Formats: sequence, structure tokens, C-alpha cells
Amino acid sequence: MSPIFVALDTPDLDRATRIATRVRHHVGGLKLGLEFFVAHGRHGVHHMAALGLPIFLDLKLHDIPNTVAKAVQALADLEPAVLTVHAAGGRAMLEDAKAAASPRTKVVAVTMLTSLDAGDLAATGINGSAHDQVTRLAALAREAGIDGIVCSGEEVAAAKAVWPKGFFVVPGIRPAGGPVADQKRVVTPRAALDAGASILVVGRPITGAEDPDAAARAIGATL
Repeated sequence: MSPIFVALDTPDLDRATRIATRVRHHVGGLKLGLEFFVAHGRHGVHHMAALGLPIFLDLKLHDIPNTVAKAVQALADLEPAVLTVHAAGGRAMLEDAKAAASPRTKVVAVTMLTSLDAGDLAATGINGSAHDQVTRLAALAREAGIDGIVCSGEEVAAAKAVWPKGFFVVPGIRPAGGPVADQKRVVTPRAALDAGASILVVGRPITGAEDPDAAARAIGATL
């Protein structure tokens, strides 16, 4: 199966359905983010799951441990293939999220958004590089017993060195020479896989293309 999960980051259910229907034979899953879930909730997840592809529910949950656990428990019957929480929530939150999830769901922790760089970290009072931050949080996630992390392709090799059996979700994927838009730490699909990515999250290079299916096939051909 393709490691590509197409990011359907839109509140428009019809548009998400059209894109997913067109690319379904050339991607490995569908990523539904916060704006989609806020607009369509559980109904939207069920609707997209009916297309027959694994669902990556990217909600980046971040709150006190009890609140996150209850939220994950409320989502458990949806059985997403992957569910995100924020690593910065701490070990207890990560442990409780994993305990509350369906055993068929991989719980992965977001380490550092691909729209951020070292300057953004410094502005929030965190010293060191993106590499340092990701490896610290990868170690925390491993110790908490969750399944993996979300990190950029620039740090995935270092994270894998810390956690050889981890599950690594890599967003910020851009074909060689493509526009990076609001992303700061991007890599090509092939480079991400070579560095240790388990799955690749690809959004605008597919969803913004005139022919999303052709774009998905072209990216898949580079893997």
C-alpha cells in the first residue's frame, strides 16, 4: 500500500469527497484535520471512511491528561488508523491518551510543526535547534508508550536513531522544486522515506493540483 496519506484540510465535505474519490487508488489513506472535523465531526469521518481508505484523524489534542483521555475515548469507536496528540502535553497526557484509544489506532505525538523553525522556538522560550526539540520529544513519546511521532523529514533520521521501532509520520512533503507555501522545514517524498518515514502526509501538491489523481501518481512514482 502507498505510504502517502492525502491531507484533506478543508471544511468543504463535497470537495474533500471529490478529491478522495479521484485519488483513492493511488494513496494509502486520508488525513482529516481540525478544520474538517470542526465542520463535520463524527459524521464527516464516517462519510470519508466509507470510501474504504484508512483515516488519519489529525486533531493534535493538547490539554490536561484527563480531558485528553476523555476526548480520545469519545473518538475510540471511530477507530481511526492514526490519531494525533501534542507531545508538549507531557508524559502523563501521552500515557492516558494511549490507554484511552482503540487498540487499532496508532497514537502519535506532534513534536514540532513544520511551519516553525528555530527562531519560532526561541520566541516561545525554547532554546536549541529543531533537531534538539524533536529528539527530546521523541524520547519522551517513546517512554510514554505511544506508537510514534509526527516530525519533519529533516529530523526523522535523528528521531529514528532515538526510537528504532517508532512509527514516524512526516508532513511538509514537497516534490523537488515545488512551492513550499507556509512550510519552513520541507523534504521530498523520497528523502523522507529514505530517512525513515513510515507514512507521508501530502496536502497541497495533490489537493491543489488541476488533476489530483495525476499528481498523486506522479508523487508515488518517485518513491
